[in-house]
Amino acid sequence: MPKFLVTWLLTALALILTAQFVPGLHLGGFGDAIVGAAMLGFVNAIVRPILFVLTLPLTLVTLGLFLPVLNVLALIIVDKLTPGLTLDNFWAAVLGAIVLALVSGLLTGLAQQEEAL
Repeated sequence: MPKFLVTWLLTALALILTAQFVPGLHLGGFGDAIVGAAMLGFVNAIVRPILFVLTLPLTLVTLGLFLPVLNVLALIIVDKLTPGLTLDNFWAAVLGAIVLALVSGLLTGLAQQEEAL
Protein backbone atom coordinates (compact mmCIF):
# COMPACT_ATOMS: atom_id res chain seq x y z
CA MET A 1 0.00 0.00 0.00
CA PRO A 2 1.42 3.45 -0.86
CA LYS A 3 2.90 5.31 2.09
CA PHE A 4 0.66 8.39 1.68
CA LEU A 5 -2.43 6.16 1.86
CA VAL A 6 -1.20 4.54 5.07
CA THR A 7 -0.46 7.98 6.53
CA TRP A 8 -3.91 9.21 5.50
CA LEU A 9 -5.65 6.25 7.14
CA LEU A 10 -3.53 6.56 10.29
CA THR A 11 -4.38 10.25 10.53
CA ALA A 12 -8.08 9.41 10.15
CA LEU A 13 -7.75 6.82 12.93
CA ALA A 14 -5.91 9.38 15.06
CA LEU A 15 -8.78 11.84 14.53
CA ILE A 16 -11.31 9.20 15.58
CA LEU A 17 -9.33 8.35 18.72
CA THR A 18 -8.82 12.03 19.53
CA ALA A 19 -12.56 12.66 19.22
CA GLN A 20 -13.13 9.86 21.75
CA PHE A 21 -10.78 11.43 24.33
CA VAL A 22 -11.29 15.18 23.88
CA PRO A 23 -14.64 16.40 25.25
CA GLY A 24 -15.07 19.40 22.94
CA LEU A 25 -14.11 17.72 19.66
CA HIS A 26 -16.92 15.99 17.76
CA LEU A 27 -16.60 13.80 14.70
CA GLY A 28 -19.54 12.51 12.67
CA GLY A 29 -18.06 9.17 11.63
CA PHE A 30 -15.36 7.41 9.65
CA GLY A 31 -16.17 9.28 6.43
CA ASP A 32 -15.80 12.58 8.23
CA ALA A 33 -12.50 11.35 9.67
CA ILE A 34 -11.24 10.55 6.16
CA VAL A 35 -12.23 14.02 4.93
CA GLY A 36 -10.77 15.60 8.07
CA ALA A 37 -7.49 13.72 7.56
CA ALA A 38 -7.32 14.97 3.97
CA MET A 39 -8.01 18.53 5.10
CA LEU A 40 -5.42 18.20 7.87
CA GLY A 41 -2.88 17.01 5.31
CA PHE A 42 -3.74 19.96 3.06
CA VAL A 43 -3.48 22.46 5.90
CA ASN A 44 -0.20 20.98 7.13
CA ALA A 45 1.27 20.99 3.61
CA ILE A 46 0.07 24.41 2.39
CA VAL A 47 -1.26 26.67 5.14
CA ARG A 48 0.97 25.74 8.09
CA PRO A 49 4.26 26.65 6.32
CA ILE A 50 2.79 30.04 5.41
CA LEU A 51 1.73 30.57 9.03
CA PHE A 52 5.18 29.46 10.16
CA VAL A 53 6.91 32.08 7.99
CA LEU A 54 4.48 34.80 9.07
CA THR A 55 4.98 34.01 12.76
CA LEU A 56 8.73 33.34 12.58
CA PRO A 57 9.68 36.46 14.58
CA LEU A 58 7.29 35.46 17.36
CA THR A 59 8.60 31.90 17.24
CA LEU A 60 12.18 33.14 17.57
CA VAL A 61 11.33 35.47 20.45
CA THR A 62 9.59 32.65 22.33
CA LEU A 63 12.41 30.20 21.48
CA GLY A 64 10.01 27.91 19.62
CA LEU A 65 7.32 27.83 22.28
CA PHE A 66 4.87 29.39 19.80
CA LEU A 67 5.02 26.37 17.45
CA PRO A 68 2.28 24.37 19.26
CA VAL A 69 -0.04 27.34 18.68
CA LEU A 70 0.36 26.67 14.94
CA ASN A 71 -0.98 23.15 15.52
CA VAL A 72 -3.99 24.63 17.29
CA LEU A 73 -4.57 27.09 14.45
CA ALA A 74 -4.26 24.25 11.92
CA LEU A 75 -6.89 22.23 13.80
CA ILE A 76 -9.22 25.25 13.93
CA ILE A 77 -8.81 25.72 10.16
CA VAL A 78 -9.58 22.02 9.60
CA ASP A 79 -12.67 22.46 11.78
CA LYS A 80 -13.87 25.22 9.46
CA LEU A 81 -13.14 23.18 6.30
CA THR A 82 -14.62 19.84 7.43
CA PRO A 83 -18.41 19.68 7.87
CA GLY A 84 -18.41 16.60 10.14
CA LEU A 85 -15.71 17.88 12.48
CA THR A 86 -16.63 20.44 15.11
CA LEU A 87 -14.78 22.09 17.96
CA ASP A 88 -16.80 23.56 20.81
CA ASN A 89 -14.25 26.18 21.85
CA PHE A 90 -10.61 27.26 21.75
CA TRP A 91 -9.62 25.04 24.69
CA ALA A 92 -11.06 21.99 22.94
CA ALA A 93 -8.81 22.90 20.00
CA VAL A 94 -5.79 23.20 22.31
CA LEU A 95 -6.43 19.84 23.97
CA GLY A 96 -7.38 18.30 20.63
CA ALA A 97 -4.14 19.46 18.98
CA ILE A 98 -2.08 18.01 21.83
CA VAL A 99 -3.89 14.68 21.87
CA LEU A 100 -3.93 14.47 18.06
CA ALA A 101 -0.17 15.07 17.90
CA LEU A 102 0.47 12.39 20.52
CA VAL A 103 -1.89 9.79 19.03
CA SER A 104 -0.76 10.46 15.48
CA GLY A 105 2.89 10.21 16.49
CA LEU A 106 2.24 6.97 18.36
CA LEU A 107 0.36 5.40 15.44
CA THR A 108 2.98 6.53 12.92
CA GLY A 109 5.75 5.16 15.12
CA LEU A 110 3.97 1.82 15.43
CA ALA A 111 3.43 1.67 11.66
CA GLN A 112 7.10 2.43 10.98
CA GLN A 113 8.17 -0.19 13.50
CA GLU A 114 5.87 -2.74 11.85
CA GLU A 115 7.24 -1.75 8.43
CA ALA A 116 10.82 -2.35 9.62
CA LEU A 117 9.98 -5.92 10.64
